[in-house]
Amino acid sequence: MTLLETVLAHNEQFVQSKQYERFQTTKFPNKKVVIVTCMDTRLLELLPFAMNIKNGDAKIIKNAGAVISHPFGSIMRSILVAIYELGADEVMVVGHHGCGMIGLTPASILEKAQDRGVNRETIEMLEFSGVDIQGFLTGFDKVEDNVKNSVHMITNHPLLPKDVTVHGLVICPDTGKLDIIIDGYQEAPETVAESEQV
Repeated sequence: MTLLETVLAHNEQFVQSKQYERFQTTKFPNKKVVIVTCMDTRLLELLPFAMNIKNGDAKIIKNAGAVISHPFGSIMRSILVAIYELGADEVMVVGHHGCGMIGLTPASILEKAQDRGVNRETIEMLEFSGVDIQGFLTGFDKVEDNVKNSVHMITNHPLLPKDVTVHGLVICPDTGKLDIIIDGYQEAPETVAESEQV
């Protein structure tokens, strides 16, 4: 049985036995918060439990490293939709120790891509066309700096209302302990921006 067949068999039983009923809620986050975090498998259940987030409490946006790489990309768009359309009024960027994006290099990914059948000419064509492959596939050195950069990107976005509070945290994927990097209640957006330039 393939993975897809296994998933669909389970899903059929899940729906027939009405197990979905315990998950029913609205599309509006009860705690009025958007959480931007990493897609790391260790955080799937740990992060919500460690933050006391239950089904329906938060909008959770995940990607590799909790990175906001572009002010007008899909992550920032999702944050703005959650704020303007779904009633969120706080944002928490939550990175984690031991992230796979730490030290990630484009060379590592591109080598693996070629091993899996992507030819070198395709990569060169993308680079020639102006795609910043190096920037697109580069990780970060310190999770704390990445969290600060993401908070900076959010707080200084021209479409973000000034009354939205943005926090930066790092979670331990072993214990769930949270460390505050930026307390949005204490730091005004200008202060965060200035700290990035130091």
